[in-house]
Amino acid sequence: MTLCIDCGGLSIKASVLDSAGTMHAQPLQVPTPYPLTPVRLIELFHEIADQLPAFQRVTVGMPGMIRHGVVVYTPHYINIKGPRTRPLPDLVDLWRGFDLARAVEMAFKVPTLVLNDAEVHGAGVVAGSGLEIVLTLGTGLGFSMFDGGKLAPHIELSHAPVRRSTSYDTWIGEHERRRLGDAFWSRRIKTMVADLRPVFHWDRLYIGGGNSRRIKSEVLELLGEDVVIVPNTAGIVGGVRSWSLYR
Repeated sequence: MTLCIDCGGLSIKASVLDSAGTMHAQPLQVPTPYPLTPVRLIELFHEIADQLPAFQRVTVGMPGMIRHGVVVYTPHYINIKGPRTRPLPDLVDLWRGFDLARAVEMAFKVPTLVLNDAEVHGAGVVAGSGLEIVLTLGTGLGFSMFDGGKLAPHIELSHAPVRRSTSYDTWIGEHERRRLGDAFWSRRIKTMVADLRPVFHWDRLYIGGGNSRRIKSEVLELLGEDVVIVPNTAGIVGGVRSWSLYR
């Protein structure tokens, strides 16, 4: 049984799944509290776990650059009130280099796997053959890549520049979606897919995250047969499969 936790900029979701990926409880969702220190996040994990069935291991999907369970960089959580607010130097220092995997393992006394949240999302949907790219649309842009079913090294594509003056994270993030409206924002998604296709030459592209359902149907028809829209629940379901794809 695996406690699967999907950490986002606006909310944190979790459930407990068996080895087949079947949920044994309805996913719990709580607002992401700010300001958020590593200690407060671990406390929140405990509060969530206390409301769920027993488990023998933990998977955490965490936004940002995560290497071997250590936070190299994370957005949102370093900010005073979350996404698009000013960062606090003390929070930047607390999160930089924080060994989240070890902290969770010590807190729950069970094996723990901490990956980028888009990597966990991808683990829940990839077919396991060829080059598969996963993009998640939410507060910002999440990215993961799998080669032959194995997780490739993480790339923070969200920080790549686009249209010279901004990053993908800002250009297609939730703030811009609200400003532009779904129709115009959807056309940006189409442009992004067209721009990235010659960069990766993927065999299949999966688009997930909470905002994937907001892509207009007329744009979905133009994305191509190599593009698949996947449910946001993959961010939790992938917590089981991550153990076999990452190891």
